[in-house]
Amino acid sequence: MSVRRRLAALKFGLGLEGIRGQIAILVLASIIASHLIIAVVFFVNRPDRPMPSLAEPQQLHALTQLIGRSAAADRPQLIATIAAAFPRLEITTAASPPADAAGSQWPPHEIAELGWRLGPSYRVTALGDGKVVITLPDGAAIGARMPPERRRPPPWGNPWMASLLIGVVSLALLGLWAARTLAAPLSSFAAAAENFSLDSSDAPLPERGPAEIRSLARALNRMRGRITTLIEDRTRMLAAISHDLRTPITRMRLRAEFIEDEHQRTQTLHDLDQMGAMLTAVLTFLRDGATRDAPTLIDLASAMQLIADQFADVGAKVSYQGPEHAMAMARPGDLHRAVTNLVENAVRFGTEVTIRLALTQDRVTIEVEDDGPGIADADKDSVLQPFVRGDDARNMDDSSSFGLGLSIARAIARGHRGELSLHNRTPNGLVARITLPRQ
Repeated sequence: MSVRRRLAALKFGLGLEGIRGQIAILVLASIIASHLIIAVVFFVNRPDRPMPSLAEPQQLHALTQLIGRSAAADRPQLIATIAAAFPRLEITTAASPPADAAGSQWPPHEIAELGWRLGPSYRVTALGDGKVVITLPDGAAIGARMPPERRRPPPWGNPWMASLLIGVVSLALLGLWAARTLAAPLSSFAAAAENFSLDSSDAPLPERGPAEIRSLARALNRMRGRITTLIEDRTRMLAAISHDLRTPITRMRLRAEFIEDEHQRTQTLHDLDQMGAMLTAVLTFLRDGATRDAPTLIDLASAMQLIADQFADVGAKVSYQGPEHAMAMARPGDLHRAVTNLVENAVRFGTEVTIRLALTQDRVTIEVEDDGPGIADADKDSVLQPFVRGDDARNMDDSSSFGLGLSIARAIARGHRGELSLHNRTPNGLVARITLPRQ
């Protein structure tokens, strides 16, 4: 590999447009975001800042009850002693507040809780700036300062917990990105390969996403184009050969008319008719395998009833069973030919034929059932191949059968993104089933 190709491969694999480069950017962005969020949580909670004691509300409650139960003459000394022991509470004597006094600095529920703890003989009034006045049972009052009770920080406020949560979120984002960027295009590639057909209605694969995915989509689109071109070239070549062969066949027919022996003239004309019919069957098979007709909304029930009527008009026992109307998207000409081929095959080997139609929310099922000898399980796959005929059709004297009827029907079914399958009927007979998606 040349130096230029190595550099291009290195740029392709490690560039920002590649999968590895985008994963590296996502991981780096997650690490930076994690550190930023952890720093914000640290400065908001400030573990180095002193926290007020969670026991201060209980201390104020106990000390207030102690002062309220003491004698009025001993209260000044007791209040001075308590103020020295608990300076943060700033307990002092105070004048009784008016009955309608009410502060707004403390939440009402905290005032109510302190009053509930002290009992109905005490009255708590908030004056603002963290100060409260508590009226004792005998009418005296004391003042205090108590910071609001500081709640414990939530679990996610811990830096270690925040780091763990950010790591989980980063992994989740990475998984979602991988599912969207990798799984979705790969699923579309698998669906495109499964539903690949030669009709031009299929849109090319979208070339978006990382560089590797875009390169794969371009390669698949080019491959589909090459396959389509190859099939079209083959069809054009065989059509040209068929056209060229018809001219000498016509000349041979003219010369055969001058053969004096009646038996030889008849046999020669029969062989030439068989050659012409074979060329027509081969071209029909190639054309149906690469059809370009656009699907349209049709009444499948009417189409199946029409096929049954056409065979009944020529004396065949063909009947239709199914709904009176059934709308679905299909190629009417191709589907008519596929079902007609199945009915012709069933009439050739059986005496009574039934066409059945069934629809579900997402599937269309067409069955052609006969009472003939059926097909052995070991031969079901082979009879669907081109130019493979049943045991009763191996005589080349029968120019109407070249082993292409079932092959054409299966090619048409696959062109509709469906499938043709063969099933034996009890006690005897065969069921040819076409299953199509109800688009």
